[in-house]
Amino acid sequence: MQRRSFHALRASKPSCRRRHGLRALTLAALTLLLFLAGAASAARIVYGDLVVFAEGGFKPTALPARHNAPITLWTEGKISTISGDQPPRLREVELEFDRHGSLVTSGLASCTAPQLEGATVAQARQACPKAIVGEGYGQATVSSPQAPPYQITLPITLFNGPHQGGDATILAYAYGTVPAPTAYVVPIVIEPIHDGPYGYRLKVAIPEIDNGAAIPTAVHIRAGRFWTFRSHRYSYLNARCEVGFLEAHGKFSFANGLTVSGSVSRPCTVRR
Repeated sequence: MQRRSFHALRASKPSCRRRHGLRALTLAALTLLLFLAGAASAARIVYGDLVVFAEGGFKPTALPARHNAPITLWTEGKISTISGDQPPRLREVELEFDRHGSLVTSGLASCTAPQLEGATVAQARQACPKAIVGEGYGQATVSSPQAPPYQITLPITLFNGPHQGGDATILAYAYGTVPAPTAYVVPIVIEPIHDGPYGYRLKVAIPEIDNGAAIPTAVHIRAGRFWTFRSHRYSYLNARCEVGFLEAHGKFSFANGLTVSGSVSRPCTVRR
């Protein structure tokens, strides 16, 4: 059985609207429960008009119980509204990952921000090919008074970055062509934590695209890498099946002050 849990959190609104906010939260929770009753594999968080869809998983799902083994990870997210209006601009994403795992960078090549700034996708990947730990793409909707809204796609590459204060880092590189060719380089610190089921935390500050005219609406990422260093085989992402599932938590903060969060667990089986 798949273990899952989701919840919607606060909206930062004036106190005079607290009762209305509570009513919206209750309706959102009810909508979410009705959706989950018929869903097998999707997390859909509803708060008022806003809809945040999140999904993810890992392979292989059969893992040792007492020691970590290599995995690859995939995740996707979508932001929309029930009304069809533009959603608020996503400002920050905070992710927490299960403590029954590890991130390894021993002998893995790293990349620095100056190597990626101003580079095209091909140039960035050629500059640090052995530091790539994930790839995917993001989507955004661009609105302007002169034309109907249209969608753009930005290729995303994740690079292993230099350690910061002893913590591993990722350089998230995205490339857009609107309003002009632009390389976005976002440094992300992977912080070890001890917070219940979670062992790692990272925060991603979402850059403004086209001075905020482009609203992020979707992201798709696959992460993982294998390499050999001093005759040993290593994996960037690793996990074990100690309690029968792995859990992750996400918090999404928007420019209008709204914060929504949810958690999801994925089952695993013990590999004999």
